[in-house]
Amino acid sequence: QVQLQESGGGSVQSGGSLRLSCVASGYTYSRYCMAWFRQAPGKEREGVAGINRHSRTTYADSVKGRFTISQHNAQNTLYLQMNSLKPEDTAMYYCAAAAHCTVVAGGPGIADFDYWGQGTQVTVSS
Repeated sequence: QVQLQESGGGSVQSGGSLRLSCVASGYTYSRYCMAWFRQAPGKEREGVAGINRHSRTTYADSVKGRFTISQHNAQNTLYLQMNSLKPEDTAMYYCAAAAHCTVVAGGPGIADFDYWGQGTQVTVSS
């Protein structure tokens, strides 16, 4: 049974940084695609950053240059380093996993992902 548990969210001021973590269990982590999505109140869930098993990455244009996705396969852990945070980054952030995905420019596609964590809240104040 695939389980994903996020942590690291919180409240920061504009320009601050946070690092999100997602610990995965129940499957062979290194064979899966992983991604971060976010959903703000009243908005659709959107892809933020993705990484495949070959460590190829993709980012949404809105976070490129500010956010970095990485993973530690031996620890079954996915990270999202978020720098230069803006109020518009405020959202619930979700970790997701997929057995297969297509890494294209512009961020991960939600349709690829089958497994989801419960989310961690990020709030950025101006």
